[in-house]
Amino acid sequence: MALIVHKYGGTSMGSTERIRNVAKRVAKWARAGHQMVVVPSAMSGETNRLLALAKELAPARPDDAYSRELDALAATGEQASSALLAIALQAEGMPAVSYAGWQVTIKTNNAYTKARIESIDDERVRADLDAGKVVIITGFQGVDDGGNVTTLGRGGSDTSAVAIAAALKAHECLIYTDVDGVYTTDPRVVPEARRLHTVSFEEMLEMASLGSKVLQIRSVEFAGKYRVPLRVLSSFTDWDIDINEEASSGTLISFEEDEHMEKAIISGIAFSRDEAKISVLGVPDTPGIAYQILGTVADANIEVDVIIQNISRDGKTDFSFTVNRNDYAKAVDLLKARVLPALGAQEVTGDARICKVSIVGIGMRSHVGIASKMFRVLSEEGINIQMISTSEIKTSVVIDEKYMELAVRALHKAFDLDQPAD
Repeated sequence: MALIVHKYGGTSMGSTERIRNVAKRVAKWARAGHQMVVVPSAMSGETNRLLALAKELAPARPDDAYSRELDALAATGEQASSALLAIALQAEGMPAVSYAGWQVTIKTNNAYTKARIESIDDERVRADLDAGKVVIITGFQGVDDGGNVTTLGRGGSDTSAVAIAAALKAHECLIYTDVDGVYTTDPRVVPEARRLHTVSFEEMLEMASLGSKVLQIRSVEFAGKYRVPLRVLSSFTDWDIDINEEASSGTLISFEEDEHMEKAIISGIAFSRDEAKISVLGVPDTPGIAYQILGTVADANIEVDVIIQNISRDGKTDFSFTVNRNDYAKAVDLLKARVLPALGAQEVTGDARICKVSIVGIGMRSHVGIASKMFRVLSEEGINIQMISTSEIKTSVVIDEKYMELAVRALHKAFDLDQPAD
């Protein structure tokens, strides 16, 4: 008997019929002798509907009082889907119980809308599992030290599921989505994209951080830290598919580099439209400047990605970085109000019409010329590179948003990702 965690996304929970199919699938695994914990997302579109109601009543504000209520509101979506799934399982003759994050308890910090999990109390869950029940736990949410409901940010149910699997020392965590695994890139952009049978943890971490929407990055970080076996697979296969076939389908996130991985120089092309570039011009070229600029941004809980500082001229330099597009206006306002007068810089400029395109592959460690090939391909397509960021297993470029799909298609073909794997 193994302890298995299933996570189902919003499209998998999108209607009562789909919830019924999820219940049948979970019941199949339970009847096969497994202890089952399920983490569902809210029904597709429900979180957006709830947040839209809030905006009808009052424009979004950056203060904690408003964000606290947004979390309390948004968390109800997962609570509803969890209760509905428990009811569906009970209708299948399978004992089941649902819990909100604050009932488990999933403790988080108090960063509303972007909370981070600090601990999980598994005593109540284990007692129910030992009693033969399927346990359903709301994804996306927890509770802070003050008893306030918090949410983990978009895609947070992935993080909830992996964190719960880690706390319970689950045999495996299966992430059910509307796609049947991790692809070399988004098939909607490149129809020739291939599904990967296996991808390394490092590659998946990079792809998630660079814009791949299959898994939230924090869920991959949790999986790596606690070595949680992770598999991405489709919830739209027939629920009564053979359980052994289902258990080996999709894409396995592996912690071991095998011979097949070594052969693949590039495993995938990741991209993100949700990018914006900010430049602080005419900054004094003195020690501590980067901290003064980015410290202000970090204090506002805004994440920074690609960073470039230009060569100094006449004691002045330009400092550029990227942020998520949703944080763009807030970051610019902060810099103009606090950093510009404090540093005596000339101005703050920005561009919210950029994107980031990245090549990812552990084979880059042992192959030279990969980045230069990427730059050559983009040059041949007439695409100008604005910023570059590299690591051992990825190279990212910031380009004009209108060239994103062209860049992805050209790179996918140039690195032979449309060809069947050996």
